[in-house]
Amino acid sequence: MDGSKANGMKGAGFKDTGFKYAGIKDTGFVAGCQRTNVDLIYQGLPRVPEEGSELYAEDFSVQMGGGYPGILCNLARLGVPVRLMTELGSDMFSGFAAKYFKDLGIDVINLSSGSSGIPVNISSVMITPSDRTFLSYGSKERWSDVMSDLVRRHTAGAKICLLDPEHPDLYRPLKGNGTTLVLDTGWDDSMSLETFEELLDLADYYTPNQKEAMKLTGTDTPEKAVEVLSRYFPRVIVKVDADGCLIAEEGKLSRIPAIPDTPFKDATGAGDAFLAGFLFGLYHDLPFRTCVLCGNIMGARCVTAVGCLTAGYTQEEMWNLLKRYGGQ
Repeated sequence: MDGSKANGMKGAGFKDTGFKYAGIKDTGFVAGCQRTNVDLIYQGLPRVPEEGSELYAEDFSVQMGGGYPGILCNLARLGVPVRLMTELGSDMFSGFAAKYFKDLGIDVINLSSGSSGIPVNISSVMITPSDRTFLSYGSKERWSDVMSDLVRRHTAGAKICLLDPEHPDLYRPLKGNGTTLVLDTGWDDSMSLETFEELLDLADYYTPNQKEAMKLTGTDTPEKAVEVLSRYFPRVIVKVDADGCLIAEEGKLSRIPAIPDTPFKDATGAGDAFLAGFLFGLYHDLPFRTCVLCGNIMGARCVTAVGCLTAGYTQEEMWNLLKRYGGQ
């Protein structure tokens, strides 16, 4: 069977990955496009093994990694309808990811051309008492016009869409049709107001941490970074780690504190979890401050366990926590 038919993409020539897609309504969902990440996590190592040697870890797990797919997984747990455009093949890692997406009811649009190789990114994560070390594989499948057409088609009607920094032109029509565009880029050595100008003009929200915000704006404090970003956005967010978030609304600076008494275990995926919570608030049309509080709640939950998606919340739990922490 042609995988394109399983997706309703007749004639696209995409390979069948052996799983069905959940299917959602064509409007009112949250969409995102990015390559899927799978993490192989080794815990309980005394140190990183030297070249030519071998160590055994006390614990091992295969988990979904971060990025836009991870964000949408967390959002699906919160009961929000999501659509993910990504590349999946017939390999075991794609199969693991496909089952994970299916179990969460995520609507998956497979962008893979079905060529040989593994189309997902894979990271071996070695956790020692002092740090984390990564060895990663990244797929080299090139972006194509067919992929662009599929993204245009399947993001249409989204209430909110995560903005892919590598292909901003695909998202410009969405903005004209009322879709809210949210940008999350991660660190980039070349980031500046000049290099990010197109993205900043296109996005409705940008969610950097303080290091990214200061690098982008050329400032030396997160407060100054917020001031600069206020020239581009009426509502600004800068994550300041354990201190919560600095925000500005119509130029007025304030802070949304972190969730108190959070037991810390691992920060991997905390930024992605924050964004999932923030998107939950946006999806439900909550006030801006409450959206940021939702982000802080999800970020705090994430750091209580090892891995990007090990710890999360359901929609019912989120509403209860918003009542506890004063969300409006």
